[in-house]
Amino acid sequence: MKNNTTTPAEKFYLESLKLINKSRIPYQVGGTYAINFYTNQNRPTKDLDIFCKPSDFPKIMQTLSEAGFKAHTEDERWLAKASKDKFYIDIIFNSPSGHSPVSDEWFKQASKGKIFDIQVHILSPTELIFSKAFIQDRYKYDGADVAHLLLLKNKEINWKRLLAYFEQYWEILLVHILNFRFIYPSQREEIPKHILDELLSRLKTQIELPTSLVKICRGRLLSRADYEVDIQVFGFADIVGGTDEPKK
Repeated sequence: MKNNTTTPAEKFYLESLKLINKSRIPYQVGGTYAINFYTNQNRPTKDLDIFCKPSDFPKIMQTLSEAGFKAHTEDERWLAKASKDKFYIDIIFNSPSGHSPVSDEWFKQASKGKIFDIQVHILSPTELIFSKAFIQDRYKYDGADVAHLLLLKNKEINWKRLLAYFEQYWEILLVHILNFRFIYPSQREEIPKHILDELLSRLKTQIELPTSLVKICRGRLLSRADYEVDIQVFGFADIVGGTDEPKK
């Protein structure tokens, strides 16, 4: 991780982290900073992702507001933002569809690291994979991040917990694992065989069942904008709500 704060954006992130640390509100850093931490990249980012429990996001907003930040709730289901000038941080407390809130489980295997010499907790590889697995639209696809985490941190993943996170949406995890096997054919055995066996068993069982009586599109769990046509034009039932991606 970079230790010197030379840009206005970095100074903004440093100020934000100091304020939240001083408040003692539990949080973890995710997004690109977490990816850089685990993969030793130095990839630039346009924002800072803070993960916290739903009960704590108003406290973080209040802390930053009292320090002169502009804070607002972007989407009550999952996202708030705090900004100064043109810089902002995302305060994430759930999945975009609201089906997987950040819980105490997320903090059990958090890593400790430094961002700009500030001690922070960083999402574990397990939770980081889950936070990125559903980001699949025409402008932002995090599949490569998931593949790199599976490659480099597979021994640190809590596979039982990861499988539980995907519960109803286990096919997304299977797709990422198959994607990993395609990208790294020589590393296929890095994925525990019992995980692949379990997912393929679910697929076999599903294939033998009759399909849903309701015409459903779950694509908006991956990209609200890209699959809006399925709801507005093609006549599918929606399970997300809203009409477009939140404004950045």
